[in-house]
Amino acid sequence: MMNRRTSLVAANWKMNGSRASGLAWLEAFAPRRAALTCEVVVCAPSVYLAALSAAAAKGIDIGAQDVSEREPGAFTGDVAATMLVEVGCHWVIVGHSERRQLHGEGDAVVAAKAEAALKAGLRPIVCVGETLAEREAGQTQAVVARQLDAVLDRVGAAALARGALAYEPVWAIGTGRTATPAQAQEVHSELRARVAARDSGTAAALRLLYGGSVKPANAAELFAQADIDGGLIGGASLVVDDFASICAAAR
Repeated sequence: MMNRRTSLVAANWKMNGSRASGLAWLEAFAPRRAALTCEVVVCAPSVYLAALSAAAAKGIDIGAQDVSEREPGAFTGDVAATMLVEVGCHWVIVGHSERRQLHGEGDAVVAAKAEAALKAGLRPIVCVGETLAEREAGQTQAVVARQLDAVLDRVGAAALARGALAYEPVWAIGTGRTATPAQAQEVHSELRARVAARDSGTAAALRLLYGGSVKPANAAELFAQADIDGGLIGGASLVVDDFASICAAAR
């Protein structure tokens, strides 16, 4: 069956840039947006979200890189989903490997964050992925299945499809190493099948993104895979030309 899902490419600027550089990036990218057929999301540091949302051209959605799983209250330093909506966010990354590894976010917390995002009207990009040690031990499928199931058990397949699911092998993030298109497709296919076991219609519509050292040179081959519907782009998203080239590869 022909893939009718609209491609999605999300920029994850991580903890980089400034207000001025972010606004300059949007200004430089805006003229290129019209030629692209994919959906575009820019996920920026939280302190810049309001300014970027006000400046973003039509067709460029602004997203956050994290969200609290809690309702507003006495949680110093956290940002609630409703607050992100108020400053113009439409999307939020949930469960990025850097949050899981550096901040100790387990599967239950990631699932709760996805639920909080959806409840507020945000579209979550839920991240799953294995470490190098887990891949070498043959645990890739078990790890990503466990991470995915935690979210499906909490919010259901249909709700997840309002956002997207991103496979990001931890060993390929910021390392210059990339899963081969065949390796990436194998995991994406398994993820879609796991969702299909609960809801086949939702699985067919759910967008699966690949994240892990995507660059202009490898984007087209990755995005040509049957179950890869776009990308979650880290370092390459900081350079307008590179990000635009990656978006152009997503048909």
